[in-house]
Amino acid sequence: MTKNIQQITEQSDSIGKNMHELMEKLFPICRSITGNGLRESLQILQELIPLQIIETPTNTQVFDWKIPKEWNISDAYIKNSRGEKIIDFKNSNLHVLNYSTPINKKISFEKLKPHLFTLEQYPDVIPYRTSYYQENWGFCLPHKQFSELEDDEYEVVIDSKLEIGSLSYGEYFIQGEYDDEVLLSCYPCHPSMCNDNLSGVVLLTYIAKHLQNLNLKYSYRFLFVPETIGAITWL
Repeated sequence: MTKNIQQITEQSDSIGKNMHELMEKLFPICRSITGNGLRESLQILQELIPLQIIETPTNTQVFDWKIPKEWNISDAYIKNSRGEKIIDFKNSNLHVLNYSTPINKKISFEKLKPHLFTLEQYPDVIPYRTSYYQENWGFCLPHKQFSELEDDEYEVVIDSKLEIGSLSYGEYFIQGEYDDEVLLSCYPCHPSMCNDNLSGVVLLTYIAKHLQNLNLKYSYRFLFVPETIGAITWL
């Protein structure tokens, strides 16, 4: 009995370590509801389970919604008049308003302020903000840092693209004895978040990895879909 408990414990520790490593691998990738970051993340999951990746083209009608343009970003920052980077996308991809349109110009602090997003009640936290369906640009930063910004001229750069492409989502189906299904869904579209995103993605991946080797009474379908628009697209 003691030997069996030890084996189970060792197996659980190994699975837990592997799950944590997967989360660490996915965490730095800048994901959104479309784009290369989402696609790359699904391809990483394919290394563990035979996930089918489906691409649905931009402007496809899905019920009363439409697939938006595909968004990709390579760099973004704000520099002050001394050439110092005060906000840098490469330090945290949460710094950029997700789905920001491109910009490259120098502007005053007054014109910059409406495009800066903070959480006053959490002064040390970078908020996560998006603008999926209304074209805008912006940066997110801790409110403490915002309070310390000078009345200066700032160089603002967001090297992003909004263009015709597709929305990616992943699906994996395991046939059981019966056609009746258990449906498990998660959303892999948030960057740099564990509790709100990657915990579900990693858990579902390893549940699927475990179930694929069992004789099952019911069938199981696993969906890795970007929030709202991805679920509507699958439906």
